[in-house]
Amino acid sequence: MKKFIFLLLFIIMLTLSCSSYSPINSIKSELNRFPEYTIILQDMKEEGNFFPSYYHRYKIIYKDNTETSETPTYRTFITGWYDVKKGMYRDFNNFLGMTVASKTQDGTISNTNHPPGYQYVGNQRYGQWRNDSSGNSFWEFYGKFAMLNAAFSMFRRPIYRSNYNDYRRHSSSGRPFYGSNREYGTSGSQTKQNNKSFFQRRKARDLARKSRFRNRIGQRVRRSNMSGYRSRSFGFGK
Repeated sequence: MKKFIFLLLFIIMLTLSCSSYSPINSIKSELNRFPEYTIILQDMKEEGNFFPSYYHRYKIIYKDNTETSETPTYRTFITGWYDVKKGMYRDFNNFLGMTVASKTQDGTISNTNHPPGYQYVGNQRYGQWRNDSSGNSFWEFYGKFAMLNAAFSMFRRPIYRSNYNDYRRHSSSGRPFYGSNREYGTSGSQTKQNNKSFFQRRKARDLARKSRFRNRIGQRVRRSNMSGYRSRSFGFGK
């Protein structure tokens, strides 16, 4: 009976972890009425020990189509925490700080993971290629789209044409693009600068796990020593 109950619980947990529910799909449905949007995996966290819970938080950037002025308006907000299944958490584990879904003015919707803002690069509607003092070609947004540069924090690192070409090669094959030098994603240098709270939580959780492991080992050693002591005590005088 106990084996049956354990098997049933295991099947339930496996079913829940493989659930097809995705908060990203729900957010995309909500944003569908807007002409452009970007969904960025802003943060992740794991809570609990025996049966941990997993959470995502997203940054949303969308074009407000209610504005009538010539200069477009883009709005930004951070969502609350979404409870996600273990399988989804694992699938997105490498994409912290990256775009996980986007829609551009022409209606193209992409689920390819890439650094924020790259879907606008190379599109002459939004900007142009310019050359720096060394003759290297880099992307510059037009003045009326300058807010995109700030929203995506792209001003920190210029996007050169070589970076863009690497991005196009990856996106054409549906592969995630972490930057030409893998600056983005959970292991990227830029992500570690921009998402410090995530890494602080992960470090604290790792330390707590190591502490619990040491405690378990210590308890086993103490039980083992006590067991040996009792055995010697009972055998005394034979």
